[in-house]
Amino acid sequence: MALRINDTAPDFVAETTEGRINFHEWIGDGYAVLFSHPKDFTPVCTTELGVMAGMSEEFAKRNAKIIGISVDPVDDHNKWKADIESVSGNTVAYPMIGDGELEVAKLYEMLPAAAGDSSKGRTPADNATVRSVFIIGPDKKIKLSLTYPMTTGRNFDEILRALDSIQLTAGYQVATPANWKQGDDVIITPAVSNEDAKERFGEYETVLPYLRKTKQPA
Repeated sequence: MALRINDTAPDFVAETTEGRINFHEWIGDGYAVLFSHPKDFTPVCTTELGVMAGMSEEFAKRNAKIIGISVDPVDDHNKWKADIESVSGNTVAYPMIGDGELEVAKLYEMLPAAAGDSSKGRTPADNATVRSVFIIGPDKKIKLSLTYPMTTGRNFDEILRALDSIQLTAGYQVATPANWKQGDDVIITPAVSNEDAKERFGEYETVLPYLRKTKQPA
């Protein structure tokens, strides 16, 4: 059965470019962004890891750690870092999980159980489903999951925007509308009565009986 929003993110122990980690312990009391790649030394993924390296401070401001994973060994990851930096100008300082036996990829249902137990001899096409993003909360629950095709580079500005929304809506009874970004108006959830909405948020706009908008809480 596929992992769903609010499922507990599977825990694991793995070797990374920053040493051995226990995933849940590594997350700690913040958020984590786990993003996966089908193989090292592939063009689209090289650009993606570079972009994430350049955005690491933005995620850190939001108490969110970044961690990458590819079904290749850690030694290959370390060699790949030089290419990533040469393309992007950014140094990869976040950990990259080595998953040579495909254990984490299977645990997160990015590969089927029948995929075997080794990354050796596998091509990027064999691992096409290993292009996913998971945002995981301090409670170790999955807050977001996305899977992209091989040829479509991920928009990590959108991942950052989604994280902003997830963190905002966790603290207030609001939701964010389409194309929302920091500072835009938000939606008051139906669970809040009109009386409570007035007390909580002050002025608000009733667009439809079920759609009420208000300023973003501070």
